[in-house]
Amino acid sequence: MKNIYAFENKEDYQKYEPIIQRMSLNLKEYQHHLEERYNLNILPRRIVWTSHELAVNTFSSIPIPAFTNKDLIYISPELHHWRKLFQQQLDGRDLPSIQNFYESFGENHLLVILAHELTHHSDLFLDEFDNERRDSIWFEEGMCFYLPRRILLSEKEFNEITLVETTLVETFKDHYGNHSLDEFGKCAYEGTLTSIMFDYWRSYLAVKNLVDKQKDKNPLALFSDYRNWHEDGRKIPLTEYFHVNK
Repeated sequence: MKNIYAFENKEDYQKYEPIIQRMSLNLKEYQHHLEERYNLNILPRRIVWTSHELAVNTFSSIPIPAFTNKDLIYISPELHHWRKLFQQQLDGRDLPSIQNFYESFGENHLLVILAHELTHHSDLFLDEFDNERRDSIWFEEGMCFYLPRRILLSEKEFNEITLVETTLVETFKDHYGNHSLDEFGKCAYEGTLTSIMFDYWRSYLAVKNLVDKQKDKNPLALFSDYRNWHEDGRKIPLTEYFHVNK
């Protein structure tokens, strides 16, 4: 994949060029893993590296500066903006250990976000970009976090982010958890940042529990069941098929 640089001035590009080059190199290793094991057959045409401001106010209207479509991945390399964004997720709650975690957000976790966007292009996911995505968006979003975290993070880092998001789900479940995971995306990107991210946290945790506890840490076994559900006509909600509690 080739890079496109969309910054408002040359100085911003020069400032972030080193991290962009490091992340592009590291992404290649993850890309090869997806190609070999997870049916990544057609790559997006470009990665658009841009500022947080342009990502959320010009290229899209969502508050998260990383997203993908059929042809392009957009992402901001501005770590300080990512740290600020993740602090906003806490919605003013006093969660000092999680705040400290996000204050140290670094390149490894930003690489996971970039890899998340690339993972969406795996042909193991059965909903196409051009079609309305329904019924199983939680599975795709959860798996797009699970795979990069399992592959790119150390065991310590993996356990840390899992504990953080488990705590966040417990903290906000009474406020934002009164709907099924199958409704992920029903009101896409409406509401607060926390309400948006809540479904991402619990989707990741649902997929993690399914893979680690039911499939002996074999994501491909879960993908196989997901395909069976699809080919059988999606007769019941995917959460019911996988016995995932609300």
